[in-house]
Amino acid sequence: MSAGPVGTPAPGRRDVLIVEDHFLSADALRLMFEVSGYGVRIALTAEEAVVACATQRPDLMLLDLTLPDGTGLDVLARTNAAGTTPRVVAALTGHDSDAVVQSCLEAGCVGVVLKPIAPRELVRRAGEWLA
Repeated sequence: MSAGPVGTPAPGRRDVLIVEDHFLSADALRLMFEVSGYGVRIALTAEEAVVACATQRPDLMLLDLTLPDGTGLDVLARTNAAGTTPRVVAALTGHDSDAVVQSCLEAGCVGVVLKPIAPRELVRRAGEWLA
């Protein structure tokens, strides 16, 4: 499969779960990932994210830390307990404090992506995380 003009080629079809409560932000990320050859699902709430991990088993979860019905770290704790956490999880947040970054890394995130997000850069990093 060849990559689109945006990011790194997705070997085979990799699935990404974007957990983001702001639909327009999630949709912009969806478009960038789809153009680069990824399958994408969006979850707007913590509950939708937990269900998606259990039923879809994405390769990568991009996890907003602030959701209307919980936190991203709550989602991660629930999927860890159920054994349904994707292989790669990265946190999305507007908070760049050392404490936030440390708690994300301790919870199992491969990295923390600060908002506002540069979609092309995120697609590139996703390819590296999944390699």
